[in-house]
Amino acid sequence: MAEKEPLENKEQGEGRKPYVDREIEEYRTLMDVPSTFEEGFNRRTIIGALFICLIMIPSSIYLGLVAGVGISAAAEWVTIILFTEVARRSFQKLSRQEVYILFYVAAALTTMVGSGRAGGPFANLIWHQYFASSPAAKGFGIAAGIPTWVVPPPDSPGIIHRTFMHADWLVPIGLLVLGHLIGRLQWVGLGFLLFRVTSDVEKLPFPFAPIAAQGATALAEHTQKRETWRWHIFSVGAVIGLAWSFFYLFIPILSGSVLSNPIQLIPIPFIDLTTRTEKVLPGWPTGIATDVTQIIAGFIIPFWAVMGTAAASLIAMIVNPYLVRTGNMPHYEPGMDTIQTTFVAWQDYWLPAGIGVAVAIGLIGFWEVGKNLYMSKKAGEIARREETDTSGAARGDIPIWLCVALYLFSVSTLLVICRVLIPRFPTWWLIFFGFFYTPVMSYISARLTGLIGQGIAIPMVREISFILSGYRGVDIWFAPIPLGDMGPQAQFFRTVELTGTKMTSVIKAEILMFPLILITSFLFWQFIWRLQPIPSQAYPFAQKMWPLESMQQALWFTATSEDSRFFQDAVFRPDKLRVIGIWLGLAVGGYAVLASFRMPTMFIYGLIRGTGQMPHMIVLQLAGALLSRFYFERRYGRRQWKLWAPVLMAGFACGMGLMSMAGSALAMVIRSVKQFPY
Repeated sequence: MAEKEPLENKEQGEGRKPYVDREIEEYRTLMDVPSTFEEGFNRRTIIGALFICLIMIPSSIYLGLVAGVGISAAAEWVTIILFTEVARRSFQKLSRQEVYILFYVAAALTTMVGSGRAGGPFANLIWHQYFASSPAAKGFGIAAGIPTWVVPPPDSPGIIHRTFMHADWLVPIGLLVLGHLIGRLQWVGLGFLLFRVTSDVEKLPFPFAPIAAQGATALAEHTQKRETWRWHIFSVGAVIGLAWSFFYLFIPILSGSVLSNPIQLIPIPFIDLTTRTEKVLPGWPTGIATDVTQIIAGFIIPFWAVMGTAAASLIAMIVNPYLVRTGNMPHYEPGMDTIQTTFVAWQDYWLPAGIGVAVAIGLIGFWEVGKNLYMSKKAGEIARREETDTSGAARGDIPIWLCVALYLFSVSTLLVICRVLIPRFPTWWLIFFGFFYTPVMSYISARLTGLIGQGIAIPMVREISFILSGYRGVDIWFAPIPLGDMGPQAQFFRTVELTGTKMTSVIKAEILMFPLILITSFLFWQFIWRLQPIPSQAYPFAQKMWPLESMQQALWFTATSEDSRFFQDAVFRPDKLRVIGIWLGLAVGGYAVLASFRMPTMFIYGLIRGTGQMPHMIVLQLAGALLSRFYFERRYGRRQWKLWAPVLMAGFACGMGLMSMAGSALAMVIRSVKQFPY
């Protein structure tokens, strides 16, 4: 791709657009959209998918449970490097499009579906079997209300013997497969529509989109013997990732396969300092994350977004101790660790505060879009552009009518399923979810992803709907409600565009992956579940983080249980409603002030992103952002460093994934051998 003129020259004589910050506008100059688009799906993609399913998925599952780290980076880059090296020795070339489709297939097959849960849709069933018998579900009194079409009862042989090969699992598995199919149709339809709006119309930068695109370009250049700076930067990142992950992941994973307690030279996933600082900062979860990936993420996330997130943590550091001392955090007790402190702070204050700022981001998003349409008279411009633009045909765009049809079909199917599973729930609420809330929420998330690389969900719409409906029962929380966030898919299609890959290649890859991921997810989760209970001491991350997730989830579920006082106390007390209003006003007012003085409004988006979050990872992201701004940009130049950082992160992820994959493979072999009686 052609290098563009320096950012400093680009900015001269160019008026600042009213709806994005100058820093964010820079990201659109990092890569050109190719003038031609090519097909990337072929027999190499099929072979690559089989390779990933048989080799990578079991390691992905194991690593997620042990360290909460996905192996998708290793799957992506190992597959691509293997195929590029085979191509070079066969005197063939891999196009950038072929490389990216291999990259996409590897990422899709090994993506994480929850906290430390990778390896396909059957991870959800493993989570359900844990949650149904967890102390949180029993403590909040909702365990007995979980229906058998979600998970078999605790006395079922399928639970006792830890196996999916039992009749009690037939209905949960059937619903899982059907839901997975409908979900794929839904994200393709609505996701592509959001891409057309946020990228083609609003011209949002999608700062993380160049990461995968730059990496695919680097490896395509390598196989074509045109190695440039991209390959060298990628290699540097890979070496750093290999070295770091040997101490951070390889040693704990391997030692955990032979010892009852793994040897952790560096605590996973964070160093907990909460009990050491509770006298000075009571109620604030103090600690530092140990995953260096967060520092490199700080290189890429827009600077003022990171500053806003850090400011949110600083506010929490002041507010939480004040709440404890004034008696407004009643569930807090001295001696609580990070997990317990995070939960009680979230329950007593940051849950309603998060609701307020999330509503604010929706209002800000609609305001900016409306202002943009009004100021530039987009309505007429868009209509004329659609009449004359032919890039859609060259890009292999999915017809708009087909996108709409896919989404309508998927929503309608989910409505029918819900009517069968939860017949007492009002149908008009389901219609609201499918035809209003999901499109609106997905647009807001797509817009945030386009601005800072990370979306945000608007909470409480589903919860309030359940409460106002008068429905009583825990089963509603497990039903396949037509509710989701398709916003991140806009960034995905932006990456496809940057690589010059036709959109039809993605559709073909999806058709291939659907049966593969279901079969391999079933086989490997069955195998790993049989080795050890999940979670247990063999899986440190799951043992530490799953209880926090189960407590937060159980609190939400009490909203429709017979005893809903826990949820009512957390959200609907008058003082909690005031907290919602205060944070809504602060977020909207802060945005208005910054926008009025043409200051970086990205600060507000970052503030929203960090509200109520554990500060552990934010510390490392802040360090990365400061290093990037005040050292690397000054030493290498602003534009040069912004081109290097995404490729460096891709290489680091590859190296880290390679080392962790090797450790998890050895650990699974050792654990399998230990199961034999001889």
